[in-house]
Amino acid sequence: MIAALSYAFLGWSQVPDTTKTDKKAEKVKTGWNLGALPVVGYNSDIGFQYGALANFYHYGDGSTYPKYFHSIYMEISRTTKGGGINQLFYDSEYLLPGLRVTADISYLTEKALDFYGYNGYDAIYNADWTDKSDSSYRSRVFYKHERKLFRFALDFQGKFANSHLRWLAGLAHLNVGTYSVDIERLNKGKSDTDKLPDIPGLYDKYVNWGLIADSERKGGSVNYLKLGFIFDTRDNEPNPMQGLWTEALLCTAPRFLANGIYGYTKLSIIHRQYFTLLREKLSLAYRLAYQGTISGRASFFMQPYLISSYSQSTTIDGMGGARTIRGMLRNRAVGDGIAYGNMELRWKFYHTRNWNQNFYFGLNGFIDAGQVLQKIPVSLTSLTVEEKLSYFDLNAEALHLTYGLGFRVAMNQNFILAVDYGLVADKRDGNSGVYVN
Repeated sequence: MIAALSYAFLGWSQVPDTTKTDKKAEKVKTGWNLGALPVVGYNSDIGFQYGALANFYHYGDGSTYPKYFHSIYMEISRTTKGGGINQLFYDSEYLLPGLRVTADISYLTEKALDFYGYNGYDAIYNADWTDKSDSSYRSRVFYKHERKLFRFALDFQGKFANSHLRWLAGLAHLNVGTYSVDIERLNKGKSDTDKLPDIPGLYDKYVNWGLIADSERKGGSVNYLKLGFIFDTRDNEPNPMQGLWTEALLCTAPRFLANGIYGYTKLSIIHRQYFTLLREKLSLAYRLAYQGTISGRASFFMQPYLISSYSQSTTIDGMGGARTIRGMLRNRAVGDGIAYGNMELRWKFYHTRNWNQNFYFGLNGFIDAGQVLQKIPVSLTSLTVEEKLSYFDLNAEALHLTYGLGFRVAMNQNFILAVDYGLVADKRDGNSGVYVN
């Protein structure tokens, strides 16, 4: 299906649109501009989430608008059960002459991070085990584990002459801690009927079965280098109506960079293309992506980690969820090599200018798909027959498919509030998902 989409869109012949639009003339922004939102949420296992995010944009004299000179993104949020996001992200093409500089420093904690095993459908997902009303109920956090992640990343990009081709070189340090779910903390303050049972989750079983080695079960440090090329003809980075954005990146974490026994190299190829159907109003976009292991072995906690040339997202985990396959359980399909694709129709149905800012409102319809192509080796010799039948369906992996709708509010074509609702085509991937980003 992904290959078919690639042929269909690459062969698209664009016809210039001369339809008049009622779009109000935008005011060119200059100087500093701020977009800010409160962070408010609730989850029965992690508690209330509270905090704030802000994005500062500097447009200078306005000569490059809607392109900014500098962008500084900050988010601080907490949950009453101990989770949190602390992020500072910077992006600019004007800090150093001839170079684009992107820097990220984050400390992220999750009391209940999704873990469904390896190789997609090869690992059986039993929704009844997390449903308290079902007779086979085990725990709402059976498919979870705890993670603490500190991340520092620094990337540089430079152009080849005046072409659309750029090179990229970067480095990153990650310190990851992985643990069993802290049942005692999550049960704090709950009545006996609402408390989570203190039983081993899937993460604990993978440790006991040897599918997560003792040397990696508590996490570790990873230092990697990133090298690659980018071809970019987008008319506007955060909000393109036409153009290409294609990248090929190598990410290597060799042993000599203090990565222990888990040295590895991965290749990431991502191709995106945008088509204008109605000028300023309607566009079609698609993305095709592949990430695979070339050499070595990545630890289990780095297998879902997605590589790209630019990612402001605090969560950059694997297939499933807001950033890859919307509606599917996050990290549902984890492997040594994966491929995924997205197709999206984008309609900007209303433009306006208020409070000295430019706004538009949009609706999106999308189809997402993905599959594990290169599987993580799994040895089941230590399992009983019952365990093999309950937890594994080897060679069952196939295409994961979701579809849904989205809503957008954009300020000055850069600060964009996105709400997506996705549904799965196969219940082995969950049910649905709502995402606000």
